[in-house]
Amino acid sequence: MIPFSDEELQPAVANVIEKVRPSIVHDGGDIKLLEIRNGVVYVQLQGACVGCASSGTTIKYGVERQMQMLIHPEITVINVPIGMEDKIDQMR
Repeated sequence: MIPFSDEELQPAVANVIEKVRPSIVHDGGDIKLLEIRNGVVYVQLQGACVGCASSGTTIKYGVERQMQMLIHPEITVINVPIGMEDKIDQMR
């Protein structure tokens, strides 16, 4: 159980995203924070990351790992495909 509310996580999560963004942008992509629900961080990879075979690795070993190290070890990060923003409730 993550001991922070989603609102308390917001600034820390946004900070981590800003730290990893340059490496994603360098490869032609981008990352956008969509929302945080019950300690689960929903992001969207954009640009060259859309459809890239390495996008899952970017989420798990880049973004999620940084959040687990810097914020809390139980944080989960989920990439929401473009066009699925209204279906976040169905993802997990």
